[in-house]
Parts: sequence; C-alpha cells; structure tokens
Amino acid sequence: MARAAVLHAVGDKELDLRDDVSTIDPGPDQVKVKIKATGVCHSDLSTMTGVLPAATPTVIGHEGAGVVAEVGDRVTGVQPGDHVVVNWTPDCGECAECLRGEPYLCMTFLAQSFSEPAFRLGDGSPAFGMAGTGTWAEEIVLPRRGVIKVAEDIPFEYAALLGCGIPTGVGAVINTAKVTPGSTVAVVGAGGVGLSVIQGAKIAGASTILAIDPNEAKHPIAKQFGATHTATLDDLEQTKGLLTGGAGFDYTFEVVGKSAAISTAWDTTRRGGDVIVVGAGAADDNWSQSAFALLFDGKSLKASLYGGCDLKRDIPLFVDLWRAGKLDIDSLITRRIGFEDLNGAVRALTNGEVIRQVVLFD
Repeated sequence: MARAAVLHAVGDKELDLRDDVSTIDPGPDQVKVKIKATGVCHSDLSTMTGVLPAATPTVIGHEGAGVVAEVGDRVTGVQPGDHVVVNWTPDCGECAECLRGEPYLCMTFLAQSFSEPAFRLGDGSPAFGMAGTGTWAEEIVLPRRGVIKVAEDIPFEYAALLGCGIPTGVGAVINTAKVTPGSTVAVVGAGGVGLSVIQGAKIAGASTILAIDPNEAKHPIAKQFGATHTATLDDLEQTKGLLTGGAGFDYTFEVVGKSAAISTAWDTTRRGGDVIVVGAGAADDNWSQSAFALLFDGKSLKASLYGGCDLKRDIPLFVDLWRAGKLDIDSLITRRIGFEDLNGAVRALTNGEVIRQVVLFD
C-alpha cells in the first residue's frame, strides 16, 4: 500500500489523501515507477474543476520523476534502478500521428486510461490515473514509452519539471513557433509554463520579450527569467506601441487557457505574425475571429500541445541547456512540500500565489 491523492468527484475542492492505494500489476510492456518528486501544475487544478476530462475516482498528478521499480517481460531500454521522467503522452509508435512524426498527438494510451483503472483503493475498488499517470502517488504503473531515462545526477525535483512545464513552454518556442534570433515575442500569462516560454524565447535569441500579466507581482519574476519588458492588460496597447511602433509582435504565446487570452494574443501580434496557443482551455470556451481578419491579417494560429515535443529527443536537449546554465529550473520551484501539504498546495495554486510547487516523496 502507498500514499496517493484521490479525486472522488469533479468539483471536489479537497483531495482524499490516502495511504491505502496500490497499483495494478505491471503487464509485459509496462513499468512500475516509485515517484520521488511530482509537480503541482495548473492542469491538475483544471482536472479537479472539470476543465480537463477525467474518469473518477482518479489519482491526480501528471508531472513527475522517479526510479524504476519493476519492468515487464517485454520491456527493453530501462531496468530497475533507472531514474526516469514521466511522459504523460506516451507515443505508441504505430498510429497515424506517430508515423507522421507527431508523437505528442498520439491518443492510444491516453484513450485507454479512461477505461482501464491504474490503481486500487484500500477497499478493493478501482481508481484511474490522471492522463494515464497519477503522479501524486508514491507508485504508478506506466507503458514503457511513458518513461524517459535521465542521468542520475539530475535532482528529482528538476526532472519532474522536465515532464510537463518545461517541455510545454520551451518546446512551444523551439518546436511549434520556431522563434528566430532577433525577433519580438510576447507571452500572455506569466505562470510556470509562461516563464518557461520566456526562457525558451531568450534561448532562441529573441531581441524583445514582453511578459503580459494582470498580476504585477509576477512582473519582476518574469524579468528574472528573461523578459525584457512587462505589461498589464491596461497598459498593453501603450507598451505595444512603444516596443513595436504599434505593429505588434512577431510571435505571441497564449499560456492561460482562456478564449479572452487568445483574443489578447491575437490583438498583440503583428500582421503576418504567429499566435501560439499553449494553455489548456475548456471545451465550451469558444473563441472566434472574423473570416475577413483571418485572411487579410495574414496571422497564423497554431496549437502547441505538449510543446510539440518528442520527449525522447527533447529531454536530453533540455538537460544540456540546464547543464550549460541556459535553462533555470531551480528558480521555477516556489516551494518543496510533503504529500500531506497537497491540499494547501492546490489552494495556493488556485490563488495564484506560486509558480511551481514540488512534492518530494521520501
């Protein structure tokens, strides 16, 4: 039996922090991982509130890292004792998306996670794992492609962020937008993923990086991570005028997950520029634009799911950037907490008090 944070019904504000949860037995193509660190991400909150779909009861969490405990008979490439990052969108390698080189769009294992419970509660009843993972648990079982091996000198709390926040943000810059040196970038939303976008833009060589957030307390933090300028929604037009002569930015990233934020990003982008949607929004939060503007403004609207990453390729890149001192992971972590602090962590995230909180398991 192990500890796990269980959501019994969508809309519950408190998680059931239990110590009687066990995993299913790993199959021949699966691995069991002892989670050592897991991030508290806004997508976890979105699952609790119903913005993102989930089968309940579910163990929350999707951003994590740990040590391989067991491997199935057909598993190759990892073995017990290996340090790994959890990949919450494992690629099957066989579907049309995978064969096109778009593993981040693979739905094979994600679809299975809604019908195949990954955990058992103390009374024997089944429970699912968020996005097929459930990293707010001490042990989880994943498909072989759901883990990426990493070097043992990478702290687990850093490795955990390599599983979602960093690839989603930095990947959106280098994979989806392909930001070019000397270009101008705006980022709507300076939360954890937004700060990773800002870091990615700095790494890519953007000359101007504007962080847009109504919470002015986030502005100095955004500058710490590479923003050259900051703005609230109230002074955005004035700032756009000063920085771009009113033309708008080459690339604008929406990292909030709201249609209103997409509209802000669209209006902040120059004619012919790129609008990149990174935030995970609700299914009923619709965004619209006139057919005239879609054509004559010449702007491109791009989705960036999981930063367009192939984690097998990109995690080594992020590690190299961290080793070179170009990717600051430590400063993204506001608090390191224990499992028993998870409900407080959810409240702090809801109130916008933190960037990233990381749960450390003993």
